[in-house]
Amino acid sequence: MSLRNAVMATLLDGEASGYDLAKAFDASVANFWMCTPQQLYRELDRMESDGLVVARTVEQERRPNKRLFSLTDRGLEALAEFTAGPHKPTAIRDELLVAVMAADDNAEAVTASIQERKRWAEAKIARYDRLRVKLLGGRTEDEYLTTAERVGPYLTLLRGLSFERDNVRWCARCLTVLERRGARLDAPA
Repeated sequence: MSLRNAVMATLLDGEASGYDLAKAFDASVANFWMCTPQQLYRELDRMESDGLVVARTVEQERRPNKRLFSLTDRGLEALAEFTAGPHKPTAIRDELLVAVMAADDNAEAVTASIQERKRWAEAKIARYDRLRVKLLGGRTEDEYLTTAERVGPYLTLLRGLSFERDNVRWCARCLTVLERRGARLDAPA
C-alpha cells in the first residue's frame, strides 16, 4: 500500500489541510500506516501533480495561508481501484523482535525495551479508546455500525485496538518469561 492510498481514504471524510491530515493520521490512520508530516506534504504535492487531489488556498489573517485538499474524480477512481484489491498480507518487520530473539545475551536491556513498548502500546490503547468513544457519540456499537455514514474508520480503529492489546499481552508474557529465567539463572546452584 502506498501513502497516497491512505491519504485518499482519509480525504473521503472531506476537504482537509495538510495539517488536518497529519492530525487525522496521528489520531486514526497511525494504527496501520505511519508517516511523517514531511512525507505527507511531499505526497500531497505529488498527488496534486498527478491529478488525484485538488488544492485551494484559503487566506487567513495573522496566520499563513493554508491549502485545503480534496479528492478529484480521478482520485476517487484510483482509490476505488486500490480498494478492489487484491491486498497482500503484511509481514512483520520489528527491530524489537530481533532484540528479543537475542534476549539471552542481554536480557536486562531487552527487558527495558519490552517495558517501553508495553507503555507505548498502553498509551495508544488509551488514545484509541478516547477516539472510539468520540466516534460512537453516545451510540452503541451496533447503532453506530448501522447508522454511521462511514464505518471504515471505526473498523480500522478496532484493528488498531486489537493490535495494541495484543502487543500488551505479548510484552507481559515476555517480561514474565525473562523475569523467571533471570530468577532461575541467578539462583544459587
